[in-house]
Amino acid sequence: MCHLFAHQPQRDYESQTRSLRISGHCTSIRLEMSFWDTLEEIATKENMSLGKFLTTLHSEVLNHHGEVKNFASLLRCSCLIYRSRIRALADQVASSLRRRSSLWILRACRCRRCAR
Repeated sequence: MCHLFAHQPQRDYESQTRSLRISGHCTSIRLEMSFWDTLEEIATKENMSLGKFLTTLHSEVLNHHGEVKNFASLLRCSCLIYRSRIRALADQVASSLRRRSSLWILRACRCRRCAR
């Protein structure tokens, strides 16, 4: 197990500070590169630039909670939620494909046991 964690690319856990304008205010956020990569992926799927996505998320949190306490932590947790949902969806698709494939094999087989 340590091999899995110890041998990950160093780039993934190197941090980078990016300057952004959120709701007209200049700010900077420091995150690990793997989180920036995931946020870029989410923004792309939402057909937004990263800046627009972060501004939209910040505004939604502000509207829902009245304040945004730790935006960097919220972004990290958002990435974890996104990755876990992508994984769950991939697992569902794989399971569905396995079921379909086994049904197809049973239908295609003409032996006495499968024909019953």
